[in-house]
Amino acid sequence: MKAKHQRLTLAVLALVALIGAGLLATFALQDQANYFYTPSDIVEKKPVAGKAIRLGGMVEEGSIRHEADGVTVNFIVHDGTAKQAVFYTGITPDLFVEGSGVVADGKLTSDGTFVAESLLAKHDENYIPRELEGIDMTGNMTKTDTLVE
Repeated sequence: MKAKHQRLTLAVLALVALIGAGLLATFALQDQANYFYTPSDIVEKKPVAGKAIRLGGMVEEGSIRHEADGVTVNFIVHDGTAKQAVFYTGITPDLFVEGSGVVADGKLTSDGTFVAESLLAKHDENYIPRELEGIDMTGNMTKTDTLVE
């Protein structure tokens, strides 16, 4: 076999191996591709109870209920089409309010309730900390006269 044919064979084998590795990685990570499940995804895909997943959506208005122990919270997450009941025990983030976005790490129970182990509150791009509310954040400065024209 000539050297030219050996290089061509080696290049084809390397290309096949690279494509095979890519397909294998894609297949292995197929379930991990979603950053989080929405309530609609949970209805459609029905993740296995007890499997660790992330749930993301908006906290429904009027759904937050604090239990008597002071650290247990029940609320509903929705995505506009479906709703998911969530149970969380722990200190909630400061940005966790009704109508805000939330991503919860946890597991589905066999009865369909999502038991969260941690909550991440999301805010929009217009977020202003409570301490800075009411302050003009536009950055408009008054024009001052200078010697340079």
